[in-house]
Amino acid sequence: MERVSGVSCTVGESPTWSAAESAWYWVDIPAKRVWRMEASSGATRYWDTAEMAACVATKAGGGLIAGMETGIFSLELGEAQAASAFKLATPASGLGEGMRFNDGRCDRQGRFWAGTMFMDMGAAKAVGQLYRYDAGRGISAPFVSELLTQNGTAFSPDGRIMYLSDSHPQRRMVWAFDYDIADGVPSNRRVFADMTTYAGRPDGAAVDADGCYWICGNDGGCVLRFTPDGKLDRRIDVPMLKPSMCAFGGKDLDTLLVTSIVSGKPEDAEWGGAVALLRPGVKGVAETPFGA
Repeated sequence: MERVSGVSCTVGESPTWSAAESAWYWVDIPAKRVWRMEASSGATRYWDTAEMAACVATKAGGGLIAGMETGIFSLELGEAQAASAFKLATPASGLGEGMRFNDGRCDRQGRFWAGTMFMDMGAAKAVGQLYRYDAGRGISAPFVSELLTQNGTAFSPDGRIMYLSDSHPQRRMVWAFDYDIADGVPSNRRVFADMTTYAGRPDGAAVDADGCYWICGNDGGCVLRFTPDGKLDRRIDVPMLKPSMCAFGGKDLDTLLVTSIVSGKPEDAEWGGAVALLRPGVKGVAETPFGA
């Protein structure tokens, strides 16, 4: 495992690979910061944002789409230290005080999916919802409601299965849905993996070329791979206690970038908040930019 030099995030999240730029992006949520790393040189830089960005995806033509505190935004990352942000949409019901967007990514057709959460996890308010946004139809009504901590959004290689997790300690569940790739509508929700029987809480996720679902075991110091039928077939222990999300990238999509969260525990002092790269021996699936 290779640590990204010079980077430590309080809450590192939402890594994504830009094939067009041969670069990685991720966020540090409370720092209101978007990071970028060039794959070839390892050079990093960051942009500050006016609101916390919790999830990002690349856009066709450049820039990022982001789920933030008050809605979904387009981010332009220029030479200035601050990113230029333009609000694209807000849920019809608003987000409410203490809420923000959390995990998100694009489906295989380039529609952006993102969910909301109540930021004080200790309050255990099941008010999170999952939305779809596309330029033609705008933001949807919520497709899933009563989530505590929405996470783990991912799509099978053919796009016909959508995954979703709830990483709150009281839930620790991953679901699968049938996904209509023409209309962008999930249905037939069922339990994919009950994480109460495995290490960690199900945080951010990725899907590999074999259709297996990789989920970060937050608080468990591991990344778990589940086969398409929901069977655990691999565990990779990582040096950070709270890995938060993983993403495949690199020229051959054979590198897994893992972000993490500072735990505050002495045994996690060295690696908590680190961003790391590893080669798991399998390849990922290219992500579709928003609007492609």
